[in-house]
Amino acid sequence: MISKDKASKLVYIYLYISDLHDKELKLYCQRFSNNAKPKFTDIEILTTYLFVVSEQRYTQVKEVYNFIKDYWLDWFPDLPTYQAYNARLNNLVPAWQHLLEHLFVWFIPEDCDLNISLIDSFPVVTCKGRNRTAKVAREITDKGYCSTKNMHYYGLKLHNLGFRRKGTIPFPEMLAFSPASANDYKIFVQEFDPYLANRMVFADKIYIDDEFFTHREQSQNYQILTPVKLVKGEPDCIRQREKAANDLFSYAVSTVREPIESFFNWLNEKVKIQNAQKVRSTAGLLVHIFAKMAAAFIYLVF
Repeated sequence: MISKDKASKLVYIYLYISDLHDKELKLYCQRFSNNAKPKFTDIEILTTYLFVVSEQRYTQVKEVYNFIKDYWLDWFPDLPTYQAYNARLNNLVPAWQHLLEHLFVWFIPEDCDLNISLIDSFPVVTCKGRNRTAKVAREITDKGYCSTKNMHYYGLKLHNLGFRRKGTIPFPEMLAFSPASANDYKIFVQEFDPYLANRMVFADKIYIDDEFFTHREQSQNYQILTPVKLVKGEPDCIRQREKAANDLFSYAVSTVREPIESFFNWLNEKVKIQNAQKVRSTAGLLVHIFAKMAAAFIYLVF
């Protein structure tokens, strides 16, 4: 027996995707072949995946496919084979990316503080272990170390710059991903810095660069705040004299930026985005990131 609430949610997601597809997404799904109009449409591909991941918390494509086949086949009678479903899903990477951008732009909460941002990164693991070698998506992944989790891994880093929301997790403004070995500060300068102005950003110690950000404060009127980092070779008398003030400042910064760590924990709890060890292609890894994040935010929107 299908509950009314689940059926309603499926319909809402389908209507949202259908409307967006007619306006924008079709430009990212176009085919120039004899199979330009398949029976099982791209709208149905997107809808089924988003619904099952957000509602049932199934995170593997095989689980998504089997759930639709076992419980919703009357609604989707043209469901193809699993191999075709998976291939079609991976072919829609540009559509998934655009869908995620649309969710971030059009469903931004009213309680976002547009003048304060939080930034941090999170590992997406394709292979774990100090001495193991990854064989998947090697053109966009490499080996790195996550000090927070004390973990050597192959994979990506997911970087999130989010608007602060007092008392809850931040809402993403911009996302970027990089190989696991990339330095967070360099990614910030390359991907986020050009778009920031009149802003206060709370970050971790790795983003400390006093000379660079002093210049940015003057030219773009934005300031980055991090916990205080000890100065190598600083005399103990000076360190002890300033310890109380530095500890208080570091605590205040860490308290403000703590919700972005909760954001990644929430995201991983909802869609298991950190574990990509069953991914077998570059397209599959990109779907793992974009589609699962879209499903997590569909959960909030609907």
